[in-house]
Amino acid sequence: MNLKKSCYLLLTLFYIHPAFSQQDEHPVWKATKSQPATLGIEQGTKSFALNQLKIKILNASQTLSAFQQVNGDAAFDYTPVELLAKRDRNNFFHIGDINIRLKYEGETKWSSYSSAKDRKKVIEIAASKTTLAAADITPTLENIPLKVVRSWENVDGDLILKFQISNPTDQAIEIGSLGIPLPFNNNMDWKNLNQAHAQNVFFDPYIGQDAGYMQVNHLHGNGPSLLVLPYTNAGFEAYNPLNSDPTPKSITFEGFHEWMIHSKALAETDWKGVEQWNTPTSTVLKPKESKTFALKFVLSPSIKEIENTLLKNKRPVAIGAPGYVVPLDNPVKLFIKHDQAIAHISVYPEGALTVTKQQDTPHKWHQYEVKGQQWGRARLTITYQDGAEQTIQYKVIKSEKDVVNDLGNFLTTAQWYENDQDRFGRSPSVITYDYEDKKLVTQEQRAWYAGLSDEAGAASWLAAIMKQVVQPNPTEINKLKRFVNETMYGRIQHKEGDQKYGVVKSLFYYEPDSLPAGTYDADINWKVWSAWPKKEADNIGRSYNYPHVAAAHWVMYRLARDYRNLVQEESWDVYLDRAFQTSMAMIEKAPYYAQFGQMEGSIFLLILHDLRREGLTDAANKLEAAMRKRAEHWKSLDYPFGSEMPWDSTGQEEVYLWSRYFGFDDKTQVTLNAILAYMPTVPHWGYNGSARRYWDFVYGGKLSRIERQLHHYGSALNAIPVLTEYRDHPDDFYLLRVGHAGMMGALANVTADGFGPAAFHSYPSTLANDGISGDYGTGFYGYAVNSGTYIIQHPEFGWLAFSGHLQADKNNIEVRITTASRGRVFLAKEHLWLTTDAGEIEKLRYNQKDKSVVLSFNNSQSDRVPNILLNINPESGYVIEGLQKDPFNRYTIPASTASVTLVKTK
Repeated sequence: MNLKKSCYLLLTLFYIHPAFSQQDEHPVWKATKSQPATLGIEQGTKSFALNQLKIKILNASQTLSAFQQVNGDAAFDYTPVELLAKRDRNNFFHIGDINIRLKYEGETKWSSYSSAKDRKKVIEIAASKTTLAAADITPTLENIPLKVVRSWENVDGDLILKFQISNPTDQAIEIGSLGIPLPFNNNMDWKNLNQAHAQNVFFDPYIGQDAGYMQVNHLHGNGPSLLVLPYTNAGFEAYNPLNSDPTPKSITFEGFHEWMIHSKALAETDWKGVEQWNTPTSTVLKPKESKTFALKFVLSPSIKEIENTLLKNKRPVAIGAPGYVVPLDNPVKLFIKHDQAIAHISVYPEGALTVTKQQDTPHKWHQYEVKGQQWGRARLTITYQDGAEQTIQYKVIKSEKDVVNDLGNFLTTAQWYENDQDRFGRSPSVITYDYEDKKLVTQEQRAWYAGLSDEAGAASWLAAIMKQVVQPNPTEINKLKRFVNETMYGRIQHKEGDQKYGVVKSLFYYEPDSLPAGTYDADINWKVWSAWPKKEADNIGRSYNYPHVAAAHWVMYRLARDYRNLVQEESWDVYLDRAFQTSMAMIEKAPYYAQFGQMEGSIFLLILHDLRREGLTDAANKLEAAMRKRAEHWKSLDYPFGSEMPWDSTGQEEVYLWSRYFGFDDKTQVTLNAILAYMPTVPHWGYNGSARRYWDFVYGGKLSRIERQLHHYGSALNAIPVLTEYRDHPDDFYLLRVGHAGMMGALANVTADGFGPAAFHSYPSTLANDGISGDYGTGFYGYAVNSGTYIIQHPEFGWLAFSGHLQADKNNIEVRITTASRGRVFLAKEHLWLTTDAGEIEKLRYNQKDKSVVLSFNNSQSDRVPNILLNINPESGYVIEGLQKDPFNRYTIPASTASVTLVKTK
């Protein structure tokens, strides 16, 4: 068995069998057994029930030992309750702990204090009318010069966690860092998928200062969401990983975080030189002065009701339409509602955005147009009349079209590898790139990085090929044809013999005895499991490598079929057959992992549709039968989201689409709910629509660590099912916001010169793109096959366009299409879904009276697009009178045509 596969299987065994759990065997747990328990579990607890939440507070530490819903599963707990007896030693954080860094005024060095570091029994304080429990926790803060009193309170039925910090000295003390750990139960160690979905949560931050909050969702996406809100002096300034907590991180445990109220001390030390989301602050306590800091915990009825719950709790709510990634050619809308008037709005960096006030909506949402003026990160700060501040994080990018063209150029120039002497057969190709060192990655201890397969090896060439679906470029295609014909088909993929159509894991391998001396870089540590020998690199048993190759064949088919003079080396049917054969080979030659949903697995459905429309019935029937067998297996599972990893966020794309195709509606809903649980919408470009992934920097990054990745490839892949569901339910504005944000995640991190990184590092010590291309292209696949312009009439916000520039008059809505392909448009009011297989839609004009739709086209591509090939979904009832359809039921419109009119017949 190959090493990577055995590693994954071992993790899976740990995950499925509690008796052989990863955590039981972990050295951390062995070490803690010899340490004294300090949490005081044996001294008992006190229980309290509020309106919607109930808690247990340990007598000795007055931290939470249980945090549950009053009405809900009695076994469900927001705390990692199953680990309580393991985590009852020093340094393990619990809800109710606090971290402080401070210095006396005039000093330069910060001193650190933590209630978890060296626990002592706290001094209980008699409870008052609204206080459930209170204690002087100063003894457990290691000779801190301050006095810290913590209380748990019931205020109008809601739970409040309050810290009163006093300065009893005769010197001013500056609190430069103040963090409240929130270790909710996201630890999935030793749980199967059913257990994890029943017991665990995901939590996502809105790092928005006084308007900030944390949402805590059940993995299954159903039921209430727990919200953590600022209550008193507790603006959400930064989000800090609790890396000092010994709980071992893994593929099944992302780690815990703390809510940072002040972060100046960390910004000057641990995070020095890194531009933070918000301006780091501190607070100075004068002699004998006290200050209170408090958080509030409330339940939202559901994920989709979070914003309404915020309003009910008198919290500011901001909704971006389409979101917070702002192309330079396309302003976005921002809607704000709060019971306090807006006193001032500022922009950082100055001039990066322009904000223009527009007419309030009928229910008094403030409306603004936000226009990007300067590429890069930008922050909007809204100051309310009462002094509260809300920050909204934007990312300004080039136009979608420019980003994609820059990406294609970078991939086929800076990342183009050509070396006739390459001993591994990788030339010519688009290969992994190190952006920090500005060099091609031709050797790496993780073999797949340099080997053109697996996600971190294949993704760059996949992105370059998928780009041609969006914006075909003859110069780029000429290079990519050489890659496909010389390197991919025949080396990465077998083209003859009994392994024909099998896809290897890597062309690069480490086998120094079989190659000349000096082949391998002596500065690289090759004594690691990931430095595969040739036998392991040649393995064809990893199903996840097949969709990349199938997608490449499919793109070549589309280019040969629908465009003039772009691909002529083989006829279109040869490429489509190779795509089909690759799809079948995945199931036949890599059956173990083929039982799971694949990233980019939607390619198989696209191939099936094309086989059917081309009349290749036998092949289509074989593929459909094979896929039905997989889908029926998923139908038999409560949560069909397994993969080579114990929990994953990539198989949902394919599971959803095949379940929908075969009418397994219960599984489409289960899958969608799970996606919404880990794919939030918040006023922050990095987290908005960012599908959770936290281990792939280990397998696809340069800075290798377990860490929440912002807009990893899961964002755009998960956008495929979310936007598909939205087109089925066009009144669900939430789905559109999440799906479009995920789609734009594929472009958000692309640099100004066109480099696509693996993801963006969320740790405040970094807050930057990863330095290597990694598995970026898998996400770009999602943009290539799914990006579209969405035109809606919202009941409160009026007419809006997502990836379009909208202008409205009395009767007409006109939208300039701004996606890179300009090839997909959804008019929600009419359930009209327009797609082009070739050609670009420049504008759509909709007449609200007679419901006619006029499409204007880009006529500049007639040299390679002789006809615009337009698909109109039949259920919309729209037709183009006087134009015939081709055998594929498409309107074939001469490229010289300036515009056509669609009329509604039913």
